Amino acid sequence: MKLEQNDILPLFSTTTLPDIFFTEYLPEANGDYIKIYLYVLFLSKYDKDIKVNDLCKKLSLPLKVIQDGMKYWEEQGVFTRKNTGYIITNLQEKELYQLYKPKVALSADQIQKSAESQKNAKTIEYINNRYFSGLMPTTWYPDIELWFKKYGFEDEVMIALFDYCFNKSALHKNYVQAVADAWAKNQIQTFNDLDQYYEKQEKLNKLASLVAKKLSLARQLSQYEYAYLEKWFIDFGYSFDIIEIALKRTTSKVNLSFDYIDKLLSDWHDRGFTTAEQVNKFLTDMKQKNKDIKQLEKKTGFQKYEQRSYDNLNALYANKKA
Repeated sequence: MKLEQNDILPLFSTTTLPDIFFTEYLPEANGDYIKIYLYVLFLSKYDKDIKVNDLCKKLSLPLKVIQDGMKYWEEQGVFTRKNTGYIITNLQEKELYQLYKPKVALSADQIQKSAESQKNAKTIEYINNRYFSGLMPTTWYPDIELWFKKYGFEDEVMIALFDYCFNKSALHKNYVQAVADAWAKNQIQTFNDLDQYYEKQEKLNKLASLVAKKLSLARQLSQYEYAYLEKWFIDFGYSFDIIEIALKRTTSKVNLSFDYIDKLLSDWHDRGFTTAEQVNKFLTDMKQKNKDIKQLEKKTGFQKYEQRSYDNLNALYANKKA
């Protein structure tokens, strides 16, 4: 007796999607790429042979978007290219392999739990309950353990890291990793380090607001302009009273230039000026020197002859309107 099963019509069939897709892939993927994945997953059930151009028409997407989407899922390890097409990866199998593969290489010393690892485990569990409602994907656990070792973060700093990303509505690995890298570059390991970093950032933000206000900018400073502020405030150690002197000298310029302001402040820094008094005295002396030179030229007629220029100070500190 031969038993046969009737083909199930699409009306009564279902396409299953593992929860790991929602936790690990959906938050970071482009909407069009998600659309491509879902449709390709649906087609894979029926072993359909479909061309890229057909996907364009079916999904109403440009060819480049389809190509970029397929490449994106390849890079994520979700699609595997073959000569004849693609294999759709079992996401649960993939994540399970990634989760347990590193543990094979662990030594006996690494497997043995120390007091520190037990403390980290409590922190990870707190993060799970606080920011994931107890549903943190298992793939996060080894990553957080790795971040503890890589960055040397205290438990309070690790919690603060997740709190920051959670409040930014960006609780996905790439963003958390980027913030962790930024904190590490600023030599943050302890909660005291983090507190000082926040204090410095708060002062920078206030300085940015003051500069924008003094320059009558009806916008926030750009990323590049903000980088100048960090240089003046952090590298040079200049407070606003010195920076304001440079800002005032832009009033004679037709076009606002942070590059011009930076040249002034860099020159003062190279001369070892640390206070507004030193800068003002230097500018007063420069003004008097230029005045004396002009008077001398007027008396002797020396200005008729071409003079060799030894530096660009006169051009830099000229306060004439264009």
